[in-house]
Amino acid sequence: MKLQTKVPLKQSTFQIDYSSKLLLLGSCFAEHIGSKFTYFKMQSETNPFGILFHPKAIEQLVQNAVLKEEYTEKDIFNQNERWHCFNAHSVLSTPSKQELLQNLNSAVAQTNTCISAATHVVITLGTAWVYKHLSLGKVVANCHKVQQKEFNKQLLTVEEIEASLQQIITLVKKINPTAKFVFTVSPVRHIKDGFIENQRSKSHLLTAVHNVIERNLNFAFYFPSYEIMMDELRDYRFYKDDMVHPSSLAVDYIWEKFADNWLTKEALVTAEKVAAVQRGLLHRPFNRDSKEHQKFLKSLEEKITYLQKEYPFIIF
Repeated sequence: MKLQTKVPLKQSTFQIDYSSKLLLLGSCFAEHIGSKFTYFKMQSETNPFGILFHPKAIEQLVQNAVLKEEYTEKDIFNQNERWHCFNAHSVLSTPSKQELLQNLNSAVAQTNTCISAATHVVITLGTAWVYKHLSLGKVVANCHKVQQKEFNKQLLTVEEIEASLQQIITLVKKINPTAKFVFTVSPVRHIKDGFIENQRSKSHLLTAVHNVIERNLNFAFYFPSYEIMMDELRDYRFYKDDMVHPSSLAVDYIWEKFADNWLTKEALVTAEKVAAVQRGLLHRPFNRDSKEHQKFLKSLEEKITYLQKEYPFIIF
């Protein structure tokens, strides 16, 4: 009996292994997938500017990083006794003006380094809805709880999203001509915008992404995380209590799909060895002095030594 329809996956042309270097940018789902790469000790960096929900925010980040544009006091503001930047998530915000500028410019430098070295740039788009600051005349990445009346909410057109994504590709290629791109649309539903509005947003993102990929078939690819969530996992038991975000089980399921499709066979084998060590490090014995536990620790140390000999960048 067949109780589930499967989203067909095309085998990727440029697979990921432990020599690959990844930069993941975008919505909170990028953080979920990024945490998997971190867990399996692959070479990756996720959201140096914090979560970025829409393509315009990602474009601004990439532009600043590629062109090495530093932030100054004119780019930040004080709200609720903290300093913020409209181009960054509040995770970078601080009570200190100078500390925020240091955080921002460190993130610019870090992102530039990551883009220059990346074999794969993974971009997860969350929404096509944006907020334009009326007095500044610019789309912001984060409103930082500034009053709603200071913004105009807009739905990016398909053409605007396409232009933004194409500009991201152009900018990255400027300093890293060999980089490959993996686009995906976040399965997180932005129902605060409204149920119909969320569907309009996702449809704009999906159409734009596929239009851009069709123009860049040699180095741009799509992974259907949104479709897997909406079709294979179409049950609220795969959501967190808020009924909006995928549960940890759903994230694990989508990650397995991604890994099977994008990671090389050798990388999958290594990832399982890393996972075995990670599980071992979490082990809590009843008797730390027992011979059995000492034997376990010796075996664990041997596994770590073997992995670090093969991949010196791995640190447990």
